Amino acid sequence: MYRRKHVLVFTLLVCWGITSDRGVLMSGSGNWLCKLGRKWEKKEVVQKTKLTLCHQNDLENIIPFVVIGLLYALTGPELSTALLLFRLFVGSRFIHTVSYVMALPQPSRGLSWMVGMAVTFCMAYRVLTTALLL
Repeated sequence: MYRRKHVLVFTLLVCWGITSDRGVLMSGSGNWLCKLGRKWEKKEVVQKTKLTLCHQNDLENIIPFVVIGLLYALTGPELSTALLLFRLFVGSRFIHTVSYVMALPQPSRGLSWMVGMAVTFCMAYRVLTTALLL
């Protein structure tokens, strides 16, 4: 819960800082809402903003990690291995969020997602092997 709040706050700060300092908001589909004087000019109606899509993507990946991470912690892993896996996941989600919001080239976002999923699968494998041996 504690880390999830920090990831959410980080996501909100990054997204807000990137979109609000230029007076431009970008939508999820790449359409722009430009501030002209005191009015917002809508170039195309958009239902979901990039922030909403980024937050939804974070929730889809972080909630399963938290559940599997809790089960992994209950298996009694070595402390250094557990810290490495948790830090790798948090770092990969930070990189994924920044690359999602700033629209960095695709390999950066895809690779950071793969690292996070590999960590989650590694933890799930340990949980399953421990549970099946009992």
